[in-house]
Amino acid sequence: MISVALVEPEIPPNTGNIARLCAATIVPLHIVGVPGFRMDDRAVRRAGLDYWPEVVLKRHRNLEELYEALPMSRFVYLTTRADRVYTDWSFSDNDCLVFGRETRGLPDDVLHAHWENCLKIPILNPKVRSLNLSTSVAIVLCEALRQTGKFQ
Repeated sequence: MISVALVEPEIPPNTGNIARLCAATIVPLHIVGVPGFRMDDRAVRRAGLDYWPEVVLKRHRNLEELYEALPMSRFVYLTTRADRVYTDWSFSDNDCLVFGRETRGLPDDVLHAHWENCLKIPILNPKVRSLNLSTSVAIVLCEALRQTGKFQ
């Protein structure tokens, strides 16, 4: 099953939007590391996330725990620095789409170790350096679901 992993997300509304997308598409959401905000039940209820019970949420202390939890997955890393565009990738049912922090992205050592699985979303305007995290997840996840026949 395709899944989404957020490494140390920093902005609550982005994670909330991504959680809603994952709930709507029945895609598991993995939070890796320590987010920059509280994710306990009380904080989630206060934020008005009434769909939160529909989210298949998993927490992991680090990327190694994520890898151990998904031993059959192929990990795909999204970064603005990749050479390959996400539309040139053949997604499969066992892909885990890994996204980094809003302010820094994924660590360089992770990207270098997995460069052959790094993808980018093209940005046509050179004055715009990146897209919003929740927008990026939506773009790539919907393409992955389309390619794997989940939207039929």
